[in-house]
Amino acid sequence: MADMMHKDSELLRRMPCSISAERALLGSILFDPNAITEIAGNIGADDFYVQEHKQIYLAMRELFDASQEIDPVTLIDALVHKGVYEKSGGEDYIRSLLDATPSAQNIADYTRIVKEESVRRRIIEVCGEISDLSFGEQEGVAQVLDLAQSRFTEIAQGRDSRTFRHISDVLRDVMANLHTLQTDKDAARGTPTGFAGVDKLLVGMGNSDLVLVGARPGMGKTAFALNVATNVALQTGKKVCIFSLEMGAEQLASRMIASEALVDSYRLRSGQIDDDEWKKIADATMRLSGTDILIDDTSGITVTAMKAKLRRVENLGLVVIDYLGLMESEQHYDSRALEVSVISRGLKLMAKELRVPILCCAQLSRGPEGRTDKRPQLSDLRDSGAIEQDADVVMFLYREEYYNTSRDPDQKDGNIAEVIVQKNRHGSTGNVKMAWLPAYTKFRTIDTEREEP
Repeated sequence: MADMMHKDSELLRRMPCSISAERALLGSILFDPNAITEIAGNIGADDFYVQEHKQIYLAMRELFDASQEIDPVTLIDALVHKGVYEKSGGEDYIRSLLDATPSAQNIADYTRIVKEESVRRRIIEVCGEISDLSFGEQEGVAQVLDLAQSRFTEIAQGRDSRTFRHISDVLRDVMANLHTLQTDKDAARGTPTGFAGVDKLLVGMGNSDLVLVGARPGMGKTAFALNVATNVALQTGKKVCIFSLEMGAEQLASRMIASEALVDSYRLRSGQIDDDEWKKIADATMRLSGTDILIDDTSGITVTAMKAKLRRVENLGLVVIDYLGLMESEQHYDSRALEVSVISRGLKLMAKELRVPILCCAQLSRGPEGRTDKRPQLSDLRDSGAIEQDADVVMFLYREEYYNTSRDPDQKDGNIAEVIVQKNRHGSTGNVKMAWLPAYTKFRTIDTEREEP
Protein backbone atom coordinates (compact mmCIF):
# COMPACT_ATOMS: atom_id res chain seq x y z
CA MET A 1 0.00 0.00 0.00
CA ALA A 2 2.81 2.35 0.96
CA ASP A 3 4.65 1.58 -2.30
CA MET A 4 1.53 2.31 -4.31
CA MET A 5 1.04 5.69 -2.55
CA HIS A 6 4.69 6.54 -3.22
CA LYS A 7 4.28 5.76 -6.93
CA ASP A 8 1.09 7.84 -7.09
CA SER A 9 2.93 10.71 -5.44
CA GLU A 10 5.72 10.48 -8.01
CA LEU A 11 3.20 10.57 -10.83
CA LEU A 12 1.48 13.62 -9.33
CA ARG A 13 4.82 15.42 -8.84
CA ARG A 14 6.14 14.68 -12.32
CA MET A 15 7.63 17.72 -14.04
CA PRO A 16 5.09 19.42 -16.36
CA CYS A 17 5.71 18.73 -20.02
CA SER A 18 3.85 17.95 -23.23
CA ILE A 19 5.79 15.44 -25.31
CA SER A 20 3.11 15.45 -28.00
CA ALA A 21 3.27 19.25 -28.37
CA GLU A 22 7.08 19.13 -28.60
CA ARG A 23 6.86 16.46 -31.32
CA ALA A 24 4.18 18.40 -33.19
CA LEU A 25 6.24 21.59 -33.05
CA LEU A 26 9.34 19.89 -34.48
CA GLY A 27 7.21 18.14 -37.09
CA SER A 28 5.69 21.48 -38.13
CA ILE A 29 9.16 22.88 -38.81
CA LEU A 30 10.02 19.84 -40.90
CA PHE A 31 6.78 20.30 -42.80
CA ASP A 32 7.35 24.06 -43.34
CA PRO A 33 10.91 25.19 -42.51
CA ASN A 34 10.02 28.88 -42.95
CA ALA A 35 7.70 28.57 -39.95
CA ILE A 36 10.79 28.70 -37.74
CA THR A 37 10.91 32.48 -38.28
CA GLU A 38 7.47 32.82 -36.66
CA ILE A 39 8.49 31.12 -33.42
CA ALA A 40 12.23 31.88 -33.10
CA GLY A 41 11.64 34.83 -30.76
CA ASN A 42 9.18 32.96 -28.55
CA ILE A 43 10.96 29.71 -27.82
CA GLY A 44 14.45 28.37 -27.29
CA ALA A 45 16.07 24.96 -27.14
CA ASP A 46 15.90 24.92 -23.32
CA ASP A 47 12.10 25.14 -23.47
CA PHE A 48 12.00 21.53 -24.67
CA TYR A 49 11.81 18.94 -21.90
CA VAL A 50 13.18 15.97 -23.86
CA GLN A 51 16.93 16.27 -24.37
CA GLU A 52 16.70 14.71 -27.83
CA HIS A 53 14.15 17.36 -28.83
CA LYS A 54 16.49 20.12 -27.66
CA GLN A 55 19.24 18.81 -29.92
CA ILE A 56 16.88 18.42 -32.87
CA TYR A 57 15.64 22.01 -32.50
CA LEU A 58 19.21 23.34 -32.24
CA ALA A 59 20.19 21.46 -35.39
CA MET A 60 17.15 22.91 -37.19
CA ARG A 61 18.16 26.42 -36.13
CA GLU A 62 21.72 25.91 -37.31
CA LEU A 63 20.55 24.64 -40.71
CA PHE A 64 18.18 27.58 -41.07
CA ASP A 65 20.87 30.10 -40.09
CA ALA A 66 23.20 28.57 -42.68
CA SER A 67 20.42 28.90 -45.34
CA GLN A 68 20.38 25.13 -45.81
CA GLU A 69 17.28 23.08 -46.50
CA ILE A 70 15.60 21.50 -43.46
CA ASP A 71 14.38 18.02 -44.32
CA PRO A 72 14.85 14.53 -42.79
CA VAL A 73 18.05 13.89 -44.76
CA THR A 74 19.85 17.17 -43.93
CA LEU A 75 18.60 17.09 -40.33
CA ILE A 76 19.82 13.54 -39.69
CA ASP A 77 23.18 14.41 -41.24
CA ALA A 78 23.50 17.44 -38.95
CA LEU A 79 22.57 15.40 -35.87
CA VAL A 80 25.12 12.72 -36.78
CA HIS A 81 27.82 15.37 -37.07
CA LYS A 82 26.78 16.78 -33.69
CA GLY A 83 27.08 13.32 -32.15
CA VAL A 84 23.40 13.07 -31.22
CA TYR A 85 22.84 10.04 -33.43
CA GLU A 86 25.16 7.38 -34.73
CA LYS A 87 25.42 6.97 -38.48
CA SER A 88 22.62 4.46 -38.81
CA GLY A 89 20.30 5.77 -36.09
CA GLY A 90 17.60 8.36 -35.79
CA GLU A 91 15.99 8.12 -39.23
CA ASP A 92 12.82 6.45 -38.00
CA TYR A 93 12.27 8.94 -35.20
CA ILE A 94 12.84 12.01 -37.41
CA ARG A 95 10.45 10.68 -40.04
CA SER A 96 7.87 9.87 -37.36
CA LEU A 97 7.85 13.57 -36.40
CA LEU A 98 6.94 14.51 -39.95
CA ASP A 99 4.38 11.72 -40.32
CA ALA A 100 2.61 12.71 -37.09
CA THR A 101 2.10 16.34 -38.19
CA PRO A 102 -0.32 16.94 -41.07
CA SER A 103 0.62 20.64 -41.49
CA ALA A 104 2.33 23.61 -39.83
CA GLN A 105 -0.94 25.50 -39.51
CA ASN A 106 -1.13 25.08 -35.73
CA ILE A 107 2.54 25.76 -34.97
CA ALA A 108 1.66 28.84 -32.85
CA ASP A 109 -0.51 26.68 -30.59
CA TYR A 110 2.18 24.01 -30.27
CA THR A 111 4.71 26.72 -29.38
CA ARG A 112 2.42 28.20 -26.73
CA ILE A 113 1.90 24.80 -25.08
CA VAL A 114 5.63 23.98 -25.04
CA LYS A 115 6.46 27.43 -23.63
CA GLU A 116 3.80 27.25 -20.92
CA GLU A 117 5.06 23.87 -19.74
CA SER A 118 8.61 25.22 -19.73
CA VAL A 119 7.53 28.17 -17.57
CA ARG A 120 5.76 25.82 -15.16
CA ARG A 121 8.97 23.82 -14.76
CA ARG A 122 10.95 27.00 -14.17
CA ILE A 123 8.49 28.12 -11.47
CA ILE A 124 8.90 24.77 -9.71
CA GLU A 125 12.70 25.09 -9.88
CA VAL A 126 12.66 28.63 -8.48
CA CYS A 127 10.34 27.60 -5.64
CA GLY A 128 12.75 24.79 -4.78
CA GLU A 129 15.70 27.19 -4.87
CA ILE A 130 13.95 29.68 -2.58
CA SER A 131 12.79 26.88 -0.28
CA ASP A 132 16.36 25.59 0.10
CA LEU A 133 17.62 29.07 0.94
CA SER A 134 14.85 29.59 3.50
CA PHE A 135 15.55 26.28 5.24
CA GLY A 136 19.30 26.96 5.19
CA GLU A 137 18.93 30.22 7.15
CA GLN A 138 22.31 31.39 5.83
CA GLU A 139 20.80 34.30 3.90
CA GLY A 140 18.87 37.16 5.47
CA VAL A 141 15.13 37.35 4.90
CA ALA A 142 15.51 40.52 2.81
CA GLN A 143 18.02 38.80 0.51
CA VAL A 144 15.77 35.75 0.07
CA LEU A 145 12.75 37.93 -0.74
CA ASP A 146 14.80 40.00 -3.18
CA LEU A 147 16.07 36.88 -4.93
CA ALA A 148 12.55 35.45 -5.14
CA GLN A 149 11.19 38.68 -6.65
CA SER A 150 14.11 38.85 -9.07
CA ARG A 151 13.65 35.25 -10.29
CA PHE A 152 9.89 35.59 -10.78
CA THR A 153 10.34 38.93 -12.55
CA GLU A 154 12.74 37.23 -14.96
CA ILE A 155 10.19 34.50 -15.63
CA ALA A 156 7.38 37.02 -16.14
CA GLN A 157 9.50 39.05 -18.59
CA GLY A 158 10.60 35.99 -20.55
CA ARG A 159 14.18 36.17 -19.30
CA ASP A 160 16.08 33.39 -17.60
CA SER A 161 19.44 33.70 -15.85
CA ARG A 162 19.74 30.04 -14.86
CA THR A 163 21.46 28.77 -18.04
CA PHE A 164 23.95 29.77 -20.69
CA ARG A 165 22.64 31.27 -23.92
CA HIS A 166 23.66 29.43 -27.05
CA ILE A 167 25.80 31.60 -29.30
CA SER A 168 23.42 31.09 -32.21
CA ASP A 169 20.67 32.81 -30.17
CA VAL A 170 23.00 35.66 -29.21
CA LEU A 171 24.21 36.12 -32.78
CA ARG A 172 20.62 36.16 -34.01
CA ASP A 173 19.87 39.07 -31.67
CA VAL A 174 23.04 40.90 -32.77
CA MET A 175 22.16 40.53 -36.45
CA ALA A 176 18.58 41.67 -35.85
CA ASN A 177 19.93 44.74 -34.04
CA LEU A 178 22.32 45.50 -36.92
CA HIS A 179 19.46 45.34 -39.41
CA THR A 180 17.45 47.72 -37.22
CA LEU A 181 20.34 50.19 -37.01
CA GLN A 182 20.71 50.09 -40.80
CA THR A 183 17.16 51.34 -41.28
CA ASP A 184 16.82 53.49 -38.15
CA LYS A 185 19.94 55.45 -37.15
CA ASP A 186 18.31 56.77 -33.96
CA ALA A 187 17.94 53.20 -32.70
CA ALA A 188 21.68 53.22 -31.95
CA ARG A 189 21.22 55.95 -29.40
CA GLY A 190 20.48 55.19 -25.79
CA THR A 191 18.11 57.17 -23.61
CA PRO A 192 18.83 60.86 -24.39
CA THR A 193 19.57 63.27 -21.53
CA GLY A 194 17.94 66.06 -23.52
CA PHE A 195 21.21 68.03 -23.60
CA ALA A 196 22.62 67.88 -27.15
CA GLY A 197 26.26 68.27 -26.18
CA VAL A 198 26.14 65.56 -23.53
CA ASP A 199 24.18 63.20 -25.78
CA LYS A 200 26.68 63.70 -28.60
CA LEU A 201 29.46 62.55 -26.29
CA LEU A 202 27.59 59.71 -24.59
CA VAL A 203 25.37 58.71 -27.54
CA GLY A 204 22.63 58.69 -24.91
CA MET A 205 22.48 56.69 -21.68
CA GLY A 206 22.59 52.98 -22.42
CA ASN A 207 20.16 50.45 -20.99
CA SER A 208 21.65 48.81 -17.89
CA ASP A 209 24.07 51.76 -17.46
CA LEU A 210 24.89 53.19 -14.05
CA VAL A 211 25.47 56.90 -14.71
CA LEU A 212 27.08 58.81 -11.86
CA VAL A 213 26.79 62.61 -11.57
CA GLY A 214 29.33 63.91 -9.05
CA ALA A 215 29.76 67.45 -7.75
CA ARG A 216 30.57 69.51 -4.70
CA PRO A 217 27.55 70.74 -2.68
CA GLY A 218 25.81 73.65 -4.41
CA MET A 219 27.12 72.90 -7.90
CA GLY A 220 23.66 71.93 -9.14
CA LYS A 221 23.74 68.14 -9.32
CA THR A 222 20.13 67.82 -8.13
CA ALA A 223 19.04 70.41 -10.69
CA PHE A 224 20.92 68.56 -13.43
CA ALA A 225 19.36 65.22 -12.45
CA LEU A 226 15.86 66.73 -12.38
CA ASN A 227 16.41 68.42 -15.74
CA VAL A 228 17.43 65.07 -17.25
CA ALA A 229 14.46 63.33 -15.61
CA THR A 230 12.04 65.91 -17.03
CA ASN A 231 13.62 65.73 -20.49
CA VAL A 232 13.42 61.92 -20.60
CA ALA A 233 9.82 61.87 -19.37
CA LEU A 234 8.73 64.49 -21.93
CA GLN A 235 10.66 63.01 -24.87
CA THR A 236 10.18 59.27 -24.41
CA GLY A 237 6.76 59.00 -22.74
CA LYS A 238 8.20 56.34 -20.42
CA LYS A 239 7.99 56.30 -16.65
CA VAL A 240 10.80 58.05 -14.78
CA CYS A 241 11.20 57.09 -11.12
CA ILE A 242 12.95 59.58 -8.82
CA PHE A 243 14.22 58.55 -5.39
CA SER A 244 14.75 61.77 -3.46
CA LEU A 245 16.54 60.98 -0.21
CA GLU A 246 17.33 64.62 0.59
CA MET A 247 14.28 66.66 -0.48
CA GLY A 248 10.59 66.06 0.03
CA ALA A 249 8.37 65.35 -2.97
CA GLU A 250 6.71 68.78 -2.81
CA GLN A 251 10.06 70.60 -2.71
CA LEU A 252 11.27 68.53 -5.64
CA ALA A 253 8.12 69.28 -7.65
CA SER A 254 8.50 73.01 -6.94
CA ARG A 255 12.01 72.98 -8.37
CA MET A 256 10.78 71.15 -11.45
CA ILE A 257 8.05 73.76 -11.95
CA ALA A 258 10.59 76.59 -11.65
CA SER A 259 12.86 74.95 -14.23
CA GLU A 260 10.08 74.11 -16.67
CA ALA A 261 8.18 77.41 -16.34
CA LEU A 262 11.34 79.59 -16.14
CA VAL A 263 10.00 81.30 -13.03
CA ASP A 264 12.38 82.49 -10.33
CA SER A 265 12.48 79.77 -7.68
CA TYR A 266 12.66 82.37 -4.88
CA ARG A 267 9.48 84.04 -6.10
CA LEU A 268 7.87 80.61 -6.30
CA ARG A 269 8.79 79.84 -2.68
CA SER A 270 7.77 83.26 -1.39
CA GLY A 271 4.52 83.43 -3.34
CA GLN A 272 5.42 86.73 -5.03
CA ILE A 273 4.00 85.70 -8.40
CA ASP A 274 2.46 88.02 -10.97
CA ASP A 275 -0.23 87.13 -13.52
CA ASP A 276 2.23 86.37 -16.33
CA GLU A 277 4.17 84.00 -14.07
CA TRP A 278 0.96 82.30 -12.97
CA LYS A 279 0.24 81.50 -16.62
CA LYS A 280 3.75 80.08 -17.08
CA ILE A 281 3.36 77.99 -13.93
CA ALA A 282 -0.04 76.68 -15.07
CA ASP A 283 1.36 75.69 -18.48
CA ALA A 284 4.40 74.00 -16.92
CA THR A 285 2.24 72.16 -14.39
CA MET A 286 0.04 70.87 -17.20
CA ARG A 287 3.09 69.62 -19.15
CA LEU A 288 4.59 67.94 -16.09
CA SER A 289 1.25 66.39 -15.11
CA GLY A 290 1.10 64.78 -18.53
CA THR A 291 4.36 62.91 -17.88
CA ASP A 292 4.85 59.66 -16.00
CA ILE A 293 7.26 60.94 -13.33
CA LEU A 294 7.01 59.00 -10.06
CA ILE A 295 8.62 60.38 -6.88
CA ASP A 296 9.63 58.47 -3.75
CA ASP A 297 11.02 60.57 -0.90
CA THR A 298 11.73 57.75 1.57
CA SER A 299 14.81 58.60 3.64
CA GLY A 300 17.68 56.12 3.93
CA ILE A 301 16.21 53.68 1.42
CA THR A 302 18.14 50.52 0.48
CA VAL A 303 18.84 49.03 -2.94
CA THR A 304 16.60 46.07 -2.11
CA ALA A 305 13.69 48.35 -1.24
CA MET A 306 14.21 50.30 -4.46
CA LYS A 307 14.14 47.12 -6.54
CA ALA A 308 10.97 45.93 -4.83
CA LYS A 309 9.23 49.16 -5.86
CA LEU A 310 10.71 49.41 -9.36
CA ARG A 311 9.80 45.84 -10.33
CA ARG A 312 6.14 46.82 -10.12
CA VAL A 313 6.61 49.75 -12.55
CA GLU A 314 5.78 49.00 -16.17
CA ASN A 315 7.27 50.90 -19.12
CA LEU A 316 10.16 52.13 -16.98
CA GLY A 317 12.58 54.40 -18.84
CA LEU A 318 14.92 55.93 -16.25
CA VAL A 319 15.71 55.82 -12.52
CA VAL A 320 17.14 58.88 -10.76
CA ILE A 321 18.66 58.69 -7.27
CA ASP A 322 19.51 61.81 -5.25
CA TYR A 323 21.84 60.94 -3.73
CA LEU A 324 24.18 57.96 -3.12
CA GLY A 325 25.60 59.21 0.18
CA LEU A 326 22.19 59.07 1.90
CA MET A 327 21.42 55.48 0.92
CA GLU A 328 21.71 52.67 3.44
CA SER A 329 22.77 49.05 3.08
CA GLU A 330 20.95 46.00 4.37
CA GLN A 331 23.73 45.16 6.81
CA HIS A 332 25.97 47.20 9.07
CA TYR A 333 29.61 47.50 8.01
CA ASP A 334 32.63 48.70 9.98
CA SER A 335 33.49 51.39 7.43
CA ARG A 336 31.31 53.66 5.33
CA ALA A 337 33.62 53.03 2.36
CA LEU A 338 32.80 49.32 2.41
CA GLU A 339 29.09 50.07 2.82
CA VAL A 340 29.11 52.45 -0.17
CA SER A 341 30.94 49.87 -2.30
CA VAL A 342 28.18 47.34 -1.53
CA ILE A 343 25.52 49.93 -2.41
CA SER A 344 27.18 50.97 -5.69
CA ARG A 345 27.55 47.33 -6.72
CA GLY A 346 23.89 46.77 -5.91
CA LEU A 347 22.89 49.76 -8.07
CA LYS A 348 24.84 48.42 -11.04
CA LEU A 349 23.23 44.99 -10.69
CA MET A 350 19.81 46.67 -10.38
CA ALA A 351 20.40 48.60 -13.62
CA LYS A 352 21.36 45.36 -15.35
CA GLU A 353 18.31 43.52 -14.00
CA LEU A 354 15.83 46.28 -14.87
CA ARG A 355 17.54 47.05 -18.21
CA VAL A 356 17.19 50.80 -17.81
CA PRO A 357 19.76 53.53 -17.13
CA ILE A 358 20.15 54.60 -13.50
CA LEU A 359 21.35 58.17 -12.94
CA CYS A 360 22.75 58.56 -9.45
CA CYS A 361 24.05 61.75 -7.83
CA ALA A 362 27.10 61.62 -5.58
CA GLN A 363 28.92 64.06 -3.32
CA LEU A 364 32.61 64.71 -3.92
CA SER A 365 35.28 65.02 -1.26
CA ARG A 366 37.05 68.31 -0.49
CA GLY A 367 39.93 67.30 -2.77
CA PRO A 368 39.23 69.97 -5.45
CA GLU A 369 39.43 72.77 -2.86
CA GLY A 370 43.10 72.01 -2.25
CA ARG A 371 44.14 72.16 -5.92
CA THR A 372 44.91 75.07 -8.21
CA ASP A 373 42.74 73.53 -10.92
CA LYS A 374 39.60 72.74 -9.01
CA ARG A 375 37.98 70.64 -11.70
CA PRO A 376 36.93 67.31 -10.16
CA GLN A 377 38.81 64.08 -10.75
CA LEU A 378 37.80 60.43 -10.32
CA SER A 379 39.84 60.29 -7.11
CA ASP A 380 37.47 62.89 -5.60
CA LEU A 381 34.57 60.42 -5.46
CA ARG A 382 33.68 60.19 -1.82
CA ASP A 383 33.84 57.11 0.43
CA SER A 384 34.85 54.45 -2.06
CA GLY A 385 36.81 53.81 -5.25
CA ALA A 386 34.30 51.04 -5.99
CA ILE A 387 31.88 53.72 -7.29
CA GLU A 388 34.32 54.52 -10.09
CA GLN A 389 34.64 50.83 -10.90
CA ASP A 390 30.91 50.05 -10.94
CA ALA A 391 29.72 53.11 -12.87
CA ASP A 392 29.55 52.93 -16.66
CA VAL A 393 29.59 56.71 -16.98
CA VAL A 394 31.02 59.23 -14.52
CA MET A 395 30.16 62.90 -15.08
CA PHE A 396 31.25 65.82 -12.93
CA LEU A 397 29.65 69.27 -12.74
CA TYR A 398 31.96 72.25 -12.44
CA ARG A 399 31.35 76.02 -12.35
CA GLU A 400 34.29 78.41 -12.16
CA GLU A 401 32.19 81.11 -10.50
CA TYR A 402 31.49 78.72 -7.59
CA TYR A 403 35.06 79.37 -6.41
CA ASN A 404 35.39 82.93 -7.73
CA THR A 405 33.58 85.00 -5.08
CA SER A 406 35.05 88.28 -6.37
CA ARG A 407 33.64 87.78 -9.86
CA ASP A 408 32.01 90.75 -11.59
CA PRO A 409 28.26 89.93 -11.96
CA ASP A 410 28.40 91.24 -15.54
CA GLN A 411 31.26 88.92 -16.46
CA LYS A 412 30.44 87.22 -19.78
CA ASP A 413 30.82 83.57 -18.78
CA GLY A 414 29.85 83.82 -15.11
CA ASN A 415 26.99 81.34 -15.49
CA ILE A 416 28.87 78.82 -17.61
CA ALA A 417 28.96 75.27 -16.27
CA GLU A 418 30.99 72.32 -17.49
CA VAL A 419 29.83 68.72 -17.65
CA ILE A 420 33.08 66.79 -17.42
CA VAL A 421 32.74 63.20 -18.65
CA GLN A 422 35.72 61.48 -16.99
CA LYS A 423 34.65 57.91 -17.61
CA ASN A 424 32.60 56.50 -20.45
CA ARG A 425 32.66 52.74 -20.81
CA HIS A 426 31.06 52.90 -24.25
CA GLY A 427 32.89 55.78 -25.89
CA SER A 428 34.93 58.93 -25.54
CA THR A 429 35.37 61.38 -22.67
CA GLY A 430 35.47 65.16 -22.75
CA ASN A 431 33.99 68.42 -21.49
CA VAL A 432 30.65 69.92 -22.49
CA LYS A 433 29.85 73.57 -21.81
CA MET A 434 26.39 74.30 -20.44
CA ALA A 435 24.51 77.44 -19.49
CA TRP A 436 23.51 77.53 -15.82
CA LEU A 437 20.42 79.54 -14.91
CA PRO A 438 20.55 79.62 -11.09
CA ALA A 439 17.28 81.52 -10.61
CA TYR A 440 15.43 78.71 -12.38
CA THR A 441 17.73 75.85 -11.22
CA LYS A 442 18.05 74.91 -14.89
CA PHE A 443 20.83 73.83 -17.22
CA ARG A 444 20.74 74.59 -20.93
CA THR A 445 22.79 73.43 -23.88
CA ILE A 446 25.23 75.90 -25.41
CA ASP A 447 25.62 75.57 -29.19
CA THR A 448 29.41 75.42 -29.40
CA GLU A 449 29.31 74.99 -33.18
CA ARG A 450 28.39 78.67 -33.49
CA GLU A 451 30.30 81.61 -32.12
CA GLU A 452 28.86 82.57 -28.76
CA PRO A 453 27.53 86.15 -28.53
